[in-house]
Amino acid sequence: MEAILKAKTITITGRVQGVGFRPFIYKLAIKFNLKGYVKNNEQGVFIFIEGKDNYIKSFLNEIYLDNPPLADIVDVRVKNVVPLYKGQFEIIQDIVEISTSKTATISPDFAICNKCKIEILTKPHKYGNYFATNCTDCGPRYSIIQTVPYDRENTSMAKFKMCSSCQQEYDDPQNRRYHAQPISCHKCGPSLNMSIEDMAKYIKNGDIVAIKGIGGFHIVCDATNDNTLKQLREYKHRPTKPFAIMCKDLKQLSTLAEFSKKEEMILTSKEAPIVILKKLNKSIISKEIAPNIDRIGCFLPYTPLQYLLFQHLKTPIVATSANLKGEPIITNIEDIKTKLPFIKHILDFDRDIVNAIDDSLTQVVDNKIQILRNARGYTPKTIKLKNKIDKKILAVGANQKSTIALAFDDKVILSPYIGDLNSIKSFDFFIRTIESFKRFYDFEPDVIIIDKHPNYETTKWAKQQNIKLFEVQHHLAHIYATKAEFNLDKDCLGFSFDGTGYGDDGTLWGGEVFVGDERKYHFKPIKLLGGDKAIKEPRRVALSMLFDNYNLTEILNFKLPFEKNEIKLLYKSYINNLNAPLSTSVGRMFDGVASLSGFCDFQTYEGEAGLLCEKAYNPTCQENFNFKIDNGTIDINFDFFDKNLVSKFINTLVEIIIYISKKEKIDVILSGGVFQNKTLLELTLKRLKEQHINYYHQQNTPINDSGISLGQIWKYISTLNNFS
Repeated sequence: MEAILKAKTITITGRVQGVGFRPFIYKLAIKFNLKGYVKNNEQGVFIFIEGKDNYIKSFLNEIYLDNPPLADIVDVRVKNVVPLYKGQFEIIQDIVEISTSKTATISPDFAICNKCKIEILTKPHKYGNYFATNCTDCGPRYSIIQTVPYDRENTSMAKFKMCSSCQQEYDDPQNRRYHAQPISCHKCGPSLNMSIEDMAKYIKNGDIVAIKGIGGFHIVCDATNDNTLKQLREYKHRPTKPFAIMCKDLKQLSTLAEFSKKEEMILTSKEAPIVILKKLNKSIISKEIAPNIDRIGCFLPYTPLQYLLFQHLKTPIVATSANLKGEPIITNIEDIKTKLPFIKHILDFDRDIVNAIDDSLTQVVDNKIQILRNARGYTPKTIKLKNKIDKKILAVGANQKSTIALAFDDKVILSPYIGDLNSIKSFDFFIRTIESFKRFYDFEPDVIIIDKHPNYETTKWAKQQNIKLFEVQHHLAHIYATKAEFNLDKDCLGFSFDGTGYGDDGTLWGGEVFVGDERKYHFKPIKLLGGDKAIKEPRRVALSMLFDNYNLTEILNFKLPFEKNEIKLLYKSYINNLNAPLSTSVGRMFDGVASLSGFCDFQTYEGEAGLLCEKAYNPTCQENFNFKIDNGTIDINFDFFDKNLVSKFINTLVEIIIYISKKEKIDVILSGGVFQNKTLLELTLKRLKEQHINYYHQQNTPINDSGISLGQIWKYISTLNNFS
């Protein structure tokens, strides 16, 4: 027997800690009569295995075929070693070999699993009605961790000593709570400050309340109560921006919105994000939820607490992030009381949130997921590199929809959504996120990657760090973010359409077409009358577009949302280039078209004009405007008073993409916030397929500015000699 004994070491990296991976390996080893051990280390999971060669091969095959539901294997490295003639297979609890660097992947927070749902609704059960029930297949991870490895003492559960019953489950490799770090029960775990049933009564009574979630508090109220919703909009200074709706189950959700099989799959997934769906015309929810648009963001309960709450509620609820405008989600009860005094009741518990994280936001495009806000459930996200790099790299992203990205060893890690860095609190959150990830991985950057915009808070911060800097242009970073998701190292034709970003020539770009890294095409610039004011007032963009095509006398005879003296004043600004920066932005063109179509002169939230354009699109309109491309400048010949202005504009953008794609004859990348427009993206993909043009667009990483940090880091890595 000893003559045929083989032995191997196996190092597995990826999301393999805190997800039941070691007991999975233990059971697999027993199944194939293999000896040795498995342990966590600071890279992931390390296995020593010995036994018959054919059994080891079967063991390795099943690691890929049937691993735990929350596991995500990035890499498996196998080495032949000398047998040790072990007498059994065991799980080693302590880290034996401490490496010089921490690289183990930190798991996201996941929705309650079906087994835990059954248990909390089983009254005689140990976990019956317990709001913090979890196991290795579900529950908090990122939101409670201080550093790796993911062990209880490194989390906010450290202060809760397990009772004997929980300890027994925790120690049993055959139990699904084996080494589930947040394991607890009524006897030994976190507790609530009030009953869930009482909170349900307050909601039914029409009160606006706050309820603690995995990564922060939600503001919650009855989604069918018009008066309550009007009060909430007034308190939050949020006149029309949509609120997300949480429904008890799919049956209830089906009375509010349409959803496909793919959308259902995402709604019920372990990530449980908000999914943007098509609203039904008739439903019980208040019209105040998402006024003026035909979409609604919906999600299902993803914590035991939320699941138990719906045992006492018959209607959907609003569940929106508890924060002040421009600030990050609130994680403690004291801030709720001081910052949101209109909140009448607060449901809190005493497990601390170490890392704040918002709900993820998604939609389905062309039957594929598109992540718009990359947060709970999806991040931190790891992308494996083809080769190791010898530098530690930090990318600090953009100013809007901020994220950071790190690269070291053979991986890139993308942080959760941080937010817009327009306030001191948001910028503090940005700094805290950097410090958290540095702590997770004992990480100190050798180089920081920044945007070229000199006034970005991220750029200004990086320039104060006395560390080597590398600049990446904003719109090129969008293209490289797509390359990162698909691990591309070839030249592509990149369409980078967004709101605004700082261009190489000092103007505001946003409608750029790259061949490789060269900006070869761009839209004819528009003057943004009043600078930043034009972003909030689409009517100013519309007026500028009219100034480009008509004289002042003609324009004064048009019916426009301005007083005549305002038009004359803005015309002087236009002629003399006073506070009228140039922009090639497709996003701003959408704003102008929305205003000229009569449905959005002032934006109350980012992207409002685009959503209204989507609603106005007429699928029976097949026409487009003529356009010309002269020396790389794309100029659309608008008819601004066409009743199908919106539809023809979207069709024209599609035709421009197809025309250039057929001319350049290389693979296409579509990126930038404008491609969050589901109508535009689906029409473009349909035409690209018809023309047999190969294309890429982001699905599992954000296509908007949250992807900038990822693109920055991929661009820099592509310049390193040891990357291919």
